[in-house]
Amino acid sequence: MRFAAFRSGGQEGLAAAYSDGAFYGLLSSDADYPGSLLTLIQKGAGALEAAAAVLRNGPAIDLENVELLPPLPNPGKIICVGLNYVDHSIESGFSVPVYPTIFTRFSSSLIGAGASIVRPAVSDHLDYEGEMVAVIGVAGRHIAESNALDHVAGYSIFNDASVRDYQRKSPQWTIGKNFDGTGAFGPYLTTADEIPPGGKGLRIQTRLNGAIVQDASTNDMVFSVARLISILSEAITLSPGDIIVSGTPAGVGMARNPPLFMKHGDVCEVEIEGLGILRNPIEDELSGSSCVEVGAA
Repeated sequence: MRFAAFRSGGQEGLAAAYSDGAFYGLLSSDADYPGSLLTLIQKGAGALEAAAAVLRNGPAIDLENVELLPPLPNPGKIICVGLNYVDHSIESGFSVPVYPTIFTRFSSSLIGAGASIVRPAVSDHLDYEGEMVAVIGVAGRHIAESNALDHVAGYSIFNDASVRDYQRKSPQWTIGKNFDGTGAFGPYLTTADEIPPGGKGLRIQTRLNGAIVQDASTNDMVFSVARLISILSEAITLSPGDIIVSGTPAGVGMARNPPLFMKHGDVCEVEIEGLGILRNPIEDELSGSSCVEVGAA
C-alpha cells in the first residue's frame, strides 16, 4: 500500500493508493477519517491495512491538486546516516566507515513533495543528497539484525539537502543539515511488503534539472537497513514513527569539479525504484521563502 498525507482547503487528509494507481482519501473533518499516519503506525499491526479499507470509500484524490505533506511531519526521531555508500565516502575524502556516521535532523527542516527547498540567504552551497528512508513501525531496543526488518512499517524518499559551508564550520554536521526548508520527504509512505526486504536492490537516482547526478543501487550501502536498526538500538529505543534516513550515494555537488550546487529556479528529483519520485523546486530565501511553515508542502 501507498499512503499520501496532504492538505486541502486548510484541512489535513490522508489518501491510500490501490491497484489501479488512483488515490482515495478523507479529510480530518470527515467522520470516518482514520487518523494521521503517525497515529496509525503507533496503533500497531493491522492499523494501516484497516485505514486503507476505510480510505477506499472516500473520494478520489488528485495529488496534483492538493498540498502534499511529509508522510510524517513530526517524527519522534529523524536519524540520518552519513557516508553509507562506499563511493560517496571516497569522494568526500573519508575512509569507508566501520561504524555508521550518525547525525540528526529536526522536524522544523521538513517539507513535502512539491514544496520549495529553500536556499538560505547566508549561503550558496546548497547540495542535493537522494536517500531512502526506513520508517519504524514496532518499538524496540537491542534488536537483533536477524529480525530488525520486522520493526519497519515502510519506506519513503528523502532529499537531505545540505548547506555545505555551514556543515563544515565545525566537526559536527548538525547546523548544515538543519536549515529550515531543506529536508524534502515523500511523496508517499510505501508499506514494507511492497518492496524487497530492507529495500535492497532498488535503483536510486537523483536528477538536477533533468540531468542525472546520482545513480546507484541500495545494494551499495555499507550498512543495510537491518544492520542500522540493530546498531542504533544498542543505544536508542526506536519508537513507532521514528525515521532512519539511510545515506546518499556518490555524485554530490560538493565533490564535483567545479562544484555543482543548487540554485534558485532549479528542480531536483529523487527517484527510488518502487517508492516514487520526490520532486522539489529550489527557491532563494530572499525571494519569499524566509518563513517556512513546519510540515508544509
